[in-house]
Amino acid sequence: MSSDDLACFALVARAGSFSRAALESGSNQSTISRQIAALEAGLGVRLFHRSGRGVVLTDRGRELQQYADTVAGTLEAASRAMGVHADQGPVRLRIAAQPTIAQVMFGELGHALHRRFPGTRIRFVEGLASHLLKDLHDGEIDLALLYRPEHPGALTYDPLLQEGMHLVAPAGYPVGEGPFPVARLGEVPLIMPSTHHGIRVLVEALATRHGFVPRIALECDGSVAITRRLVMQGCGCTLLPLAAVADDVRAGQLLSRPLASPPVCRTVGVVLGRNSAGAAGLWEATRLVKDLVVRQVQQGRWPGTVLDAALAGAQPGAGPDLREPAGATGG
Repeated sequence: MSSDDLACFALVARAGSFSRAALESGSNQSTISRQIAALEAGLGVRLFHRSGRGVVLTDRGRELQQYADTVAGTLEAASRAMGVHADQGPVRLRIAAQPTIAQVMFGELGHALHRRFPGTRIRFVEGLASHLLKDLHDGEIDLALLYRPEHPGALTYDPLLQEGMHLVAPAGYPVGEGPFPVARLGEVPLIMPSTHHGIRVLVEALATRHGFVPRIALECDGSVAITRRLVMQGCGCTLLPLAAVADDVRAGQLLSRPLASPPVCRTVGVVLGRNSAGAAGLWEATRLVKDLVVRQVQQGRWPGTVLDAALAGAQPGAGPDLREPAGATGG
């Protein structure tokens, strides 16, 4: 005997005939009749008195009806309870981002998630793309905001926006006015990571494409904050998105010029962990991320960016001219 058997039994008892029960359930009378006959055979008792006018419960049928009502009530209570939990959101959310994205997103995203899921334990993780991709594959992270990875594996990358790259220089450095031509990057002392990822890959790809030799003044494998500090102190220049240095530029501590001829941009997108696609509340958390990105870009709080055409509802080609060369995923 299963809950489906009990539901069928309760339906017939309420309807008073197999034909009316079939009409209510959208089934056919023979199917209902066979299911009740099988239930009676399995229990070894007769549950209904049958007549030309319909069916009425036997004593054993009235006894079973009490159990059927209890089971139906329990299932309804369980459904309501799960609905409450679904509305409250997941027990925990683990959200990661690369450093420059985390700098822009984490504060407002934390407030938005706490408002929507007050009972959820939220964990933010900052890291390099290679580490975050591994954590996504291993199920250690539910959702990540990343620059487009060269090898996402089985993970699905959902683009959100295009972010222009800027030459960032010390205050007073002679970079001229207006956009800075990519071909002139060989004239500038650059602070770059030593490892083969992120900005280093971007610069090397641009050098190959535009025929210049990078002039590496200093290698730094520290955080974006350390790199910015080194630039402020006159140790060299670097490439970063405008959002990473906007406050310093406004304060007159750094100069920023968009790269041009051609413009250079990177795609920022969202990736779900391998085992997270069906996790409770994650779809809504992803929607919150997308809504926040739209607001930040449209209100100018993520400077130097253009929404991806799909997210903005715009026509293809509305964004910057050139996406980041393949493999430039760091920062």
